[in-house]
Order: sequence, then C-alpha cells, then structure tokens
Amino acid sequence: MDLNNEQLIPLLLAGDESTFESVYKHFLRPLHVYAIAILKDEDRAEGMVQNVFLKLWDKKERLSFSGSLQAYLYGAVYHECLNYLRHEKVKHKHQQHVVYTMGNNGEESGNMELMDLREKLADALNELPEKCRTIFQLSRFEELKYQEIADRLQISVKTVEAQMGKALKILRIKLVDFLPLILWLISKTNNF
Repeated sequence: MDLNNEQLIPLLLAGDESTFESVYKHFLRPLHVYAIAILKDEDRAEGMVQNVFLKLWDKKERLSFSGSLQAYLYGAVYHECLNYLRHEKVKHKHQQHVVYTMGNNGEESGNMELMDLREKLADALNELPEKCRTIFQLSRFEELKYQEIADRLQISVKTVEAQMGKALKILRIKLVDFLPLILWLISKTNNF
C-alpha cells in the first residue's frame, strides 16, 4: 500500500471505496492468519475478520484513530475474537447448567422441559410458511421420502429439498436455546 497513515485514514473515514478496497485486500490475509491463531478455527476466523471490516465500513463516520491503521485493525480483530470466545464460554456454561439441572431435577422437571420444548416446536412450526410446514411435517412426522412428498404434492423433488432446507434453517434458529435439552432427551429417551 503506497499511502501512509496520514493520507490513508482520512480517505478511509470519508468513505472512499477504492481506499477501503485497498485496505481490505492488503490486510485480509494477515488478519485472517492472526484470527486463526486466536480461535484455532479457519471459518470462524474468517467471519471475525469480515465482521471487523464490515464494522469499519459501517461506522467509518464515527471512528477516530490515535495510532496506525494496522494497529487498529489488529486490535479490532483481537477484540472481536475475544468477544466470540467469551460468548461461546457463556453458551457452554448455560448448556452445562441445563444438562446438570435436567439430570438433578428428576422426572417431573424433565417432563416439564419436554412439554416446553414441544410447545416451542409447535410455535416454530406454525411460524413456517404453509408449504414449508406441510413438507416438513410430511417428512418428519409421517416419515415420507422426498420423492413421496413430491408425488403427493405434485411438485419437484428439488422443491421439496429446498423447502426442507428452509424449514430446518428456521427451526434451528428458533430452537437454538433448546439444544442441550434436545441432546439430553435423545440420550435419555426415545420418546422425542
């Protein structure tokens, strides 16, 4: 990069796209390697670096630099990775707590949690678009194969696959807080 900090930072903060693109191309790979060293996960590291650049662009009017751009970017990636790790640690502790609570509260608590999960699943299913919900129910509750669903609804197998993917993505998001419970239920019963 042929611009120094005194020239580069004002252009970047003013929203000059070519300057942003140059900064992005210049720092992307080294920041990705740095994030991998922190997270030990290439895909997550890539996401963290992308988040930093997205925030840099979105908040460019409100940023102020007291040092070099390089120092700012490395610091931003470091904090983005630390925040991710802290969040993962909190999620893990919550999951452990739920599993511990489920194991120590006996059958009554387990039944209440199961009823709550079934209610949340029903709510999540009701929020699916009608076609998506129908295809999901035929696949998961009536245990029909994709071809059988396609034949019954007179649609293509590709449409069934696409709608199932959409349903699973939505349900995964809506039921993410119940993952420890689902795993516990799978390990303890065949009733789910």
